[in-house]
Amino acid sequence: MEREAMEFDVVVIGGGPAGLATAIRLRQLALEHGTGLSVCVLEKGSEIGAHILSGAVMEPRALAELFPDWQELGAPLKTPVTDDRFLFLTRQRAFRLPTPPPMQNHGNYIVSLGNVCRWLAQQAEGLGVDIYPGFAAAEVLYHADGSVKGVATGDMGRTKTGEEGPNFAPGMELHAKQTIFAEGCRGSLTKTLFERFKLRAGVDTQVYGLGVKELWEVTPQQHHAGSVTHTIGWPVDQATYGGSFLYHLEDNLVSIGYVLGLGYANPYLSPFDEMQRFKTHPAIRETFAGARRVAYGARAISAGGFQSIPKLTFPGGLLIGDAAGFLNLPKIKGSHTAMKSGMVAAESLFELLRSESEIGKEAVDYPQRLQNSWLWDELYRVRNIKPAFHWGLWPAMAYSAIDTFVLRGKAPWTLHHTPDHTSLKPAAQCTPIDYPKPDGVLTFDKLSSVFLSNTNHEEEQPCHLTLKDAGVPTRLNLAVYAGPEQRYCPAGVYEFVEEAGTPQLRINAQNCVHCKTCDIKDPSQNINWVTPEGGGGPNYPNM
Repeated sequence: MEREAMEFDVVVIGGGPAGLATAIRLRQLALEHGTGLSVCVLEKGSEIGAHILSGAVMEPRALAELFPDWQELGAPLKTPVTDDRFLFLTRQRAFRLPTPPPMQNHGNYIVSLGNVCRWLAQQAEGLGVDIYPGFAAAEVLYHADGSVKGVATGDMGRTKTGEEGPNFAPGMELHAKQTIFAEGCRGSLTKTLFERFKLRAGVDTQVYGLGVKELWEVTPQQHHAGSVTHTIGWPVDQATYGGSFLYHLEDNLVSIGYVLGLGYANPYLSPFDEMQRFKTHPAIRETFAGARRVAYGARAISAGGFQSIPKLTFPGGLLIGDAAGFLNLPKIKGSHTAMKSGMVAAESLFELLRSESEIGKEAVDYPQRLQNSWLWDELYRVRNIKPAFHWGLWPAMAYSAIDTFVLRGKAPWTLHHTPDHTSLKPAAQCTPIDYPKPDGVLTFDKLSSVFLSNTNHEEEQPCHLTLKDAGVPTRLNLAVYAGPEQRYCPAGVYEFVEEAGTPQLRINAQNCVHCKTCDIKDPSQNINWVTPEGGGGPNYPNM
């Protein structure tokens, strides 16, 4: 099929903080040196920020390096943190613990990361960056020598069976001297790069968490702008990695979320329902008396940290941000490290492009530049915190205290991860969890929640949740694990129904909020998430 092609010096896949920081820094350098440099950002969401979801408390360190005058420029960091609380919850009580140093937020800001990205996009466009929202990169293109040539966007207007519909339009090719992959967690194209270039050879597997978040408008009496609360303990057991956040923004808005490690063992566990149950705790529910829920969303995060960072470069491109796994999990922050990785990548790429090297060269000094930056040292010092939780909550907290205060993050060992999809136990070995029914006031069901995410996909398009073997869901997942996809998906995409007297998996792809949990947690890795038509998925306001 003939496809139109556009040529750029650099194409960035993903309009999150990492991708936008890369594009901005490239254009800043081009303007400083008086050189022409064409930069394009491709974003699958309907607009920049539509698919961005984070807590979020933002450390402004990288932003201040990118824009020293960010406050004068009107960056939407409006609510400085005024108070930190760290609570251990039992079913009825809350015990305040000392706030661990990585979670102390003096000098940080509570933000809507989606709105921060919208602002970054405005700055990027002002610097001459071309931004194309609503176009999903669906295929990596290669030169004859095997180096990355660019990407192709997905076709529009195909029918459910893959045929050309009446409104069919072929995808477009974007060619670049360097292609930057900033797809975020579990990127569909990044996965193919891992395989083609063996980027994960010799490093730990990546492990993940699922964050489920709601935005509420609370009464003025319950609102405390700048207040930050994190909790551990109830509702999950001590063998399960999970914790919450409660952030008071401006305008009586409170973001509440629950992050659950996807290495959990009980197939009856539902992260969405754990979040709903968490809100009923006496120390939490009082905040939402008389309040109104205004938004909902969910997304996976790359939680492996330092030992899970892959090889970052390959001929014709590189990885940045959460696509590479630069989240600092003990801090519960990744936007500042994502931005820093993009800025370092931009500086490496600019020198490479100035050297008049031939197309397809590899930015081999990018990893070394990272290792010389504060990002590398920050992630190295906390590398052992997340894997310690394999031992359970209290042993992990004891080890974390020793690692932080005694060893100062410089232990002469590195703990390791195991893949999340291997952790489920057969249902016969586990106890079902009886989650309370939602009341429609404080707690809700999945479908009413998805409605608040403004999720939509063109109904007639091919299903983007593909199965490698259509028989596995009933033969393995249902028979052995009691159909865990019904519970780990926070959007009600998967359900087992009776057809002709036998159970079958029904995939409600229209509900998908692009969290990628199914791609991560499926026990046989049978589900492959591929990008749907551009512009589909959630449209998050103020998330």
